[in-house]
Amino acid sequence: MKIERPKSKQSLPEDAKRVFKGVIFDVYQWEQKLYDGTMATFEKLKRPDSALIIPVTEEGKIIMSRQEQPGKEPFMGMLGGRVDDGEEILEAAKRELMEEAGYEAREYVLLDSFQPVSKIEWVVYVLVAKGCHKVAEQNLEGGEKIELKFVSFDELVELVTNETDSRFADSELKVKFLGAKLNPNKMAELKKLIME
Repeated sequence: MKIERPKSKQSLPEDAKRVFKGVIFDVYQWEQKLYDGTMATFEKLKRPDSALIIPVTEEGKIIMSRQEQPGKEPFMGMLGGRVDDGEEILEAAKRELMEEAGYEAREYVLLDSFQPVSKIEWVVYVLVAKGCHKVAEQNLEGGEKIELKFVSFDELVELVTNETDSRFADSELKVKFLGAKLNPNKMAELKKLIME
């Protein structure tokens, strides 16, 4: 599966210099000429990309997660995480599905990819994992508590788009589903892509 990287709304210039290296985020700066001819220092963060997975079991159930992480309120979301250095997107999705759920998939389909914030060089890849079946126990990191929830497509739509419940963490996915909820043709396409 060839996955193209979407362009950033504000790409890092070639002369940008890393001025801080963090555990997750690096900070880059560069000099930028302004409209009045003066110069100013511009800045942008960079972090590892993320793989977000919508797993669908062989029985047609979608696996969601109720997660807890230190310093955060419990939230609902999809499985996934950071793409490790040198790792391909598909490899990361397979690893995250195995670690967080103990499942493997028969097939992966790219649903979407986007850079959610113009001031952060970071791509989120959303993949549908079809034909998922359990092969192992969860192998969670020390800072993760994940409880799996098995839902139908309609239940997923309701959980993602529920306006009174802000616990669903994947805001970009929420926007996609809200848009589909307003357009029956888009919802039918989304359901077909995920469930067939």
